[in-house]
Amino acid sequence: MRLLPRSLFSRLVLVLLGGLVVAQLLSFAVHMHERGELLSRASGRQAAQRIADIARFLDSLDAKERRAIVPVLSAPPLTISLDRAPIAAGDGEAGEGARGALFGGMLRRLLGDDFRAEVAVVEAPAEAPEPGTMRGFNGPKMHGDWPPGKGIMHAVAQPGISFVAQVRLRDGTLVTFDARQPAQTHNWPLRLLLSLAVLLVAVVAVSLVAVRWATRPLNSLADAADELGGNINRPPMKEEGPTEVVRAARAFNTMQARLAGYIRDRTRVLAAMSHDLKTPITRLRLRAELLEDSQVRAKFTKDLDEMESMVGSTLDFLRGQESGEPVRPVDVMALLESLQSDLAEVGGAVKIEGAAGAPYPGRPQALKRCLANLLENAVKYGKSASVIVADDDARLEIRIRDEGPGLPQAELEKVFEPFYRVEGSRSRETGGTGLGLTIAKSVVEAHGGRLTLANRDKGGLEAALTLPRLPRGTGSAA
Repeated sequence: MRLLPRSLFSRLVLVLLGGLVVAQLLSFAVHMHERGELLSRASGRQAAQRIADIARFLDSLDAKERRAIVPVLSAPPLTISLDRAPIAAGDGEAGEGARGALFGGMLRRLLGDDFRAEVAVVEAPAEAPEPGTMRGFNGPKMHGDWPPGKGIMHAVAQPGISFVAQVRLRDGTLVTFDARQPAQTHNWPLRLLLSLAVLLVAVVAVSLVAVRWATRPLNSLADAADELGGNINRPPMKEEGPTEVVRAARAFNTMQARLAGYIRDRTRVLAAMSHDLKTPITRLRLRAELLEDSQVRAKFTKDLDEMESMVGSTLDFLRGQESGEPVRPVDVMALLESLQSDLAEVGGAVKIEGAAGAPYPGRPQALKRCLANLLENAVKYGKSASVIVADDDARLEIRIRDEGPGLPQAELEKVFEPFYRVEGSRSRETGGTGLGLTIAKSVVEAHGGRLTLANRDKGGLEAALTLPRLPRGTGSAA
């Protein structure tokens, strides 16, 4: 899916955070549900305890004293009346039977067997005070009638429910209690939210550290594989950490050692073969000089020159593959000016523009061989060469342009292959061996850079050489 992050680190963090958020939400929902139940039970028990205490107190008074004390005790959220009509058990809103039964059970246990009680639970929305309803120290003045079907005696209250309980005293007096229960269960528990937020932040921080710690070996393995392409003899990976990481590092080091050994053996065999070819070539050259026919001698000599050139280029290429030249600061401008002077002696015109801001850390002989091959190609096939140097903190860029015929678009990548030659101006007749660009590209890639060829709009070919200022690991250069 396109919405998923691409890196393993981001995906692991997303999975951990998603699971944590879902767990936190479920935990919060369960807590809020249990909290509501506990608050409901606690508030109902408190109201039942107060009703039972007041009922016993009123039972101990005579009728006159009750009339005098009830207005004093009646105050929201508990109002008391001695003049209400009897209610039937179960009166109230539908769906409140369980809550009413719970409240009634608590109230009857608290009252004991000496008192009879009937309970109803009703929904009590907020209402504005009606004209004539007053509050004071002695409690509110009660309405003459309850709201139809409700039995609620509060004139002003917050939304919630009311427990309407009627207790019959031992002398037969019917006392009505209206206990208002605010909707406390809907309040947000700020301390719980703060606790969950702190837990979330802590777990996120730990998850980020854990995921980064777990994925770091993968990044190290990727970096090592990336460096391996430029330097087969790079230092082996450290075999440390968890068992899986140690196994992966050991397998990578084993693979690197095998590849290095294979390349080393192949290079030595080819270098030995190329070196051994010099002896028969020399003998053939001596024998060709003994030929009396000048035309035949000239053809033999030409073929031998071409063979010797190919063998020499092959030896240069193979020697470069296992070069142990150390990395040193290279004055790129001095190197280009030296090559400019060398080509000028044989009639090659080279113009240099721009400048390098600082020495480049590389292998001097390898870079010289690379630039020499590119400049010689430009002068040989394009009559002249123009060098443009651009430098900044990130990379050093050298562009070599010629005014030749260029290359077919399909050949721009093929010319980097060993011994590949293009027909036409870049054929065997010019003396090319097909290794010049191969050597140049191997040098650039060994320094962590890139070499590309492109046809210019105004004619000619441009070789763009880009070298990073902080190479990932300059390996053996060609």
